Amino acid sequence: MRFKTTLAKEPKHSELVSCVAWTTSEQLFSCGDDHQVLKWSQLSDETSVLVKLAEEIYATDIHFFPKSIAGKGKQTGSEVFVLTSTDGKFLLISKSGRVEKSVEAHRGAVLSGRWSYDGSAMATAGEDGQVKIWSRSGMLRSTLAQTGTPVYSISWSPDSNQVLLTNSKQLIIKSLQANVKPVQWKAHDGVILKVDWNPSNNLILSGGEDCKYKVWDSYGRQMFSSHPHDYPIMSVSWAPDGELFAIGSFNTLRLCDKTGWSHALEKPNTGSIYSIAWSADGTQIAGACGNGHVIFGHMIERRLEWKNFEVVNSSRNTIAVREVVNESIEKLEFRDSIIKMSLSFGYLVVVTSSQCFIYSTKNWNTPTIFDLKEGTVTLIVQAEKHFALVVSTGVNIYSYEGRLISSPKFQGMRLDTLNMMSLSVSNDTVAIRDKSNEKLVHVFDASNGKALDSKPIQHNLEVLEVALDHCGPPADRHLAIVDKNRDLYLSAVRTFGKGPRIVKLGNMITSLAWNDTTNMLAALQDSKLFVLFYPNAVYVDKDILPKTIYIKDTSDFGKNPQIVSFVGNHVTIRRADGALVSTGIVPYPAMLHELVGSGRWDDAVRLCRFVKDPVLWACMATMAAYAKDLSTAEVAYAAIDEADKVQYILHIKEIPLKEARNAEMALFCGNAQDAEGILLQANLVFRAIMMNINLYNWDRALELAVKNKTHVDTVLAHRQRFLELFDKKETSKRFTNFSQEVEVNWENVQAKMEAEYQREREGPASKPYKK
Repeated sequence: MRFKTTLAKEPKHSELVSCVAWTTSEQLFSCGDDHQVLKWSQLSDETSVLVKLAEEIYATDIHFFPKSIAGKGKQTGSEVFVLTSTDGKFLLISKSGRVEKSVEAHRGAVLSGRWSYDGSAMATAGEDGQVKIWSRSGMLRSTLAQTGTPVYSISWSPDSNQVLLTNSKQLIIKSLQANVKPVQWKAHDGVILKVDWNPSNNLILSGGEDCKYKVWDSYGRQMFSSHPHDYPIMSVSWAPDGELFAIGSFNTLRLCDKTGWSHALEKPNTGSIYSIAWSADGTQIAGACGNGHVIFGHMIERRLEWKNFEVVNSSRNTIAVREVVNESIEKLEFRDSIIKMSLSFGYLVVVTSSQCFIYSTKNWNTPTIFDLKEGTVTLIVQAEKHFALVVSTGVNIYSYEGRLISSPKFQGMRLDTLNMMSLSVSNDTVAIRDKSNEKLVHVFDASNGKALDSKPIQHNLEVLEVALDHCGPPADRHLAIVDKNRDLYLSAVRTFGKGPRIVKLGNMITSLAWNDTTNMLAALQDSKLFVLFYPNAVYVDKDILPKTIYIKDTSDFGKNPQIVSFVGNHVTIRRADGALVSTGIVPYPAMLHELVGSGRWDDAVRLCRFVKDPVLWACMATMAAYAKDLSTAEVAYAAIDEADKVQYILHIKEIPLKEARNAEMALFCGNAQDAEGILLQANLVFRAIMMNINLYNWDRALELAVKNKTHVDTVLAHRQRFLELFDKKETSKRFTNFSQEVEVNWENVQAKMEAEYQREREGPASKPYKK
């Protein structure tokens, strides 16, 4: 990936250009020391003077009111931009060039002015060391900070409740709420000149006079630090989707990945690049240059890989598709510039400024095409049967035939913050993390866009990443969750009345990915790659779960590697330097998943006997227990020397009623509540009472007996024997009262119990277990 840079033959400004800002993806505004604001049209390639400023006004920054807010209320909002200048004022100027307001803001130069993401406020930073908050109309609300040094740059937090500001070599995050302690840390060895805070990935970018650029998280922890450049870093800017950022210095323009490594380096003869702005679609940048030029950069050579296909965005409106097996190359041309593309599950989805193209990897000649009416696409997420497009108006689910299936939404959904980590799509489910409350994950039915439960999935910590598995029936869909502590959890999506069962799988997880054809989960943990061959084992037998995990050392991949994809038996990992490496796993677990998925249990057992791998047998055991195939579970548990569990399975097989066997298997998996529910639904009250007695859940056993007016004496008899065994006296008033009212005879109780079991064996519902 790189920029294709262009410069006009002659500079349009007669002095240095101080700042640039896009209004649309085709229109740019620039300000220079020649006191002019120029309007650039990318479509007609023309430049015109928007407004001629007064001689004493030297612009330092320009920022447009956020468009996403303008569409909801005043349509005129996005037509206004703020321009800060060296005479201590900021101007509110309409897009037509009329100065709406001029405000005395600071002593000395106003160095930066930024609208908040929600459009409710504006912040300015000055040479006097102050940061001030203003209303939308330019009325002073508060002085947020007073430092002893000039504040060269500011940026709003994604929730618009905090402001990031520079203070010499330090960075400070200051809350708008007065009683919140600011976060402050030393970030550079020289004065910090520029900062940017991305709403999508919540990462902070800084550049300074120490000639370095750095990436931080919102807690001030360093994620990346560059090597020193030859000159100070004058400008930094995140791409809208947070996947890339650009760096400007003297005769230098660099394109970087969000993790810090460089995609490309350009050395234009422009002098210092004082300001960088990205177009809304993330395909172009503009830079304000010291020699009066405005440099434009177009994103090209974006590269995607899937199985034996490689897709390269060779120019602004051309894609080259290469099949590496037979070396055939297809050239796809588009009328408009390409904004986004995604390749997975046998389909290439390409989005231009006005249309969406869907290509099958089996046929590159006749794509499905439909028009886009809702503005710029910011994200594509694919599943096997459909894909999601995130546009300025919502999340839309489309089939690969181009048909709109649904548009899931919830109150307060922030579309500008959605990315691959906060939105996940499977064949039947859509999961979206709530930005306003990051502990919540909203889950929707992909076919109609309706929420699956009345309440979203609630975690006890802020969620960083969500990922749905792709395979199996909808009732068996699961969601992987990585929280703020980097702990990995698995949650059932469809819960049928009870709250979601969230179970911990691991800790210190830096990256994860589900397999595309089976429900295997790969994750990076503390310089190790570990693959959970059967994550559902955590619901069946937590003791066996560690035996179903494949672990591989990844120290050769360097620091902070990231999983790119998990396709077939190959995990693709990107190293910290940007290089892609692939590592393989054994093919047998995928084969086992396929056999079990098609109900071929005998073949699955034969595979395990052939491979003779304890990991495979452990997967087989938990799969069989999950599917309630007792004979296969018995064989598999015996193969891994779990004698106690084999004995329990043999006991279950002797139970004559299917519902009772299912309840015992639920109990085997540690789900007492599920087991009781199965028994009560089948009207097996005696079994439910005995289950609670065996679990020493005395109060519940007595409650069931009294409620159903049966076997009260049975509960009391077992309670008495229990107390006698441990030489204890009754302390429960409830049991004491019933003991006085009900006569307890152990021989009669045993006879009643035996009669119940005999009735089960001889009843019409009796069905002995058969393989």
